[in-house]
Amino acid sequence: MKKLDADVLIVGGGLVGAALALALKDTPLSVLLLEGREPVFDWPAESWDSRIYAISGSSRKLLEQTGAWAQLDKARQQAVQAMRIFGDNGPELRFDAPEAGLDRLATILESRELQQALWQALRSCPNATLLAPAEPVRLAVDADAATLTLADGRSLSARLLVGADGAQSWVRQQLAIEPKIHDYRQFGVVANFGIEKPHHGTAFQWFSPDGVLAWLPLPAGRMSMVWSCSAALKDELLALDAGQLATRVAAAGNGRLGVLQTITPAAAFPLRLNHVPQLVAPHVALVGDAAHTVHPLAGQGVNLGFGDVVELAGILSAESSARCGDLDVLRRYERARREPVYRMQGVCHGLQLLFNNHHPLLKVVRNLGLGLTNQSEWLKRQLIRQAL
Repeated sequence: MKKLDADVLIVGGGLVGAALALALKDTPLSVLLLEGREPVFDWPAESWDSRIYAISGSSRKLLEQTGAWAQLDKARQQAVQAMRIFGDNGPELRFDAPEAGLDRLATILESRELQQALWQALRSCPNATLLAPAEPVRLAVDADAATLTLADGRSLSARLLVGADGAQSWVRQQLAIEPKIHDYRQFGVVANFGIEKPHHGTAFQWFSPDGVLAWLPLPAGRMSMVWSCSAALKDELLALDAGQLATRVAAAGNGRLGVLQTITPAAAFPLRLNHVPQLVAPHVALVGDAAHTVHPLAGQGVNLGFGDVVELAGILSAESSARCGDLDVLRRYERARREPVYRMQGVCHGLQLLFNNHHPLLKVVRNLGLGLTNQSEWLKRQLIRQAL
């Protein structure tokens, strides 16, 4: 048996990779976390990240257990108390936390604030070591371990290698696992705004011929926009100056939050669904965006990744360290994650197809569905429970 550098070697120190390292902190497993570059955490205090996540209750529980939640600045968190969803012909679907017996539907966090909190918690993690910068260039798997060769010539071996390296996963490519990609031919345009009227912790979402527009509440009189739209509208939005962008976004939301003021410039990213047919191999597992991506209209991408962390960490903690890379152990993780991932991908994909279709009959059906759902408290509670 070759000498091992760790029991678990995680490639990718982003949100999901760092959370997995922390989730293993109370186990006998030794963990190495590799990240290509060290993140910079010295941004101006008055600035805001345009990458925003709606953290579900189960994801918050994970972050609390790992110690990352305690590192977050409370002044930069925003509880979502309600959500209002509008169709393209007037009907409204409303979810309220108190009606569902909850203190909040989700918590809005900035990506960089969450990343900083995770890395701060890693500093006191006794069994995890962070290596950054570290660039893998070759992966070899034999009967005993997975071995990475780094760009600087170092070689690292572990019983289990976890690919947490994003939608374009290098680890997945080395295993020759080809995802089935559905290109929505849309883009997510993001920006942050100051608002004139209070949001009262309410998230808004509009389904319209222009795409799906979401406004997420931020603290201190701000909100974050995600507009899933066509390439033509994306180009139009990116070409606007700050004042024009604020006016355009305010009009798209029917002036619901009054006059807007742009506080972060618009940025865009392509929208794709990645179905990865295989999540594990001997001594290797995939998590987060390396294992799946979904349309952002439900805001569940990072929560799915944290769900991977909970499942994989739970399975590994129940096994002996010597078996953490065994294929039969890893297949339990794969089987457990298939249903929730498929379900969320199916729901998001179905909604995207339903609301990005201009057939007049479908327009009637989808707006009728929104109205009828809003009248059923039982159905709304089921939808909230699923989202959480």
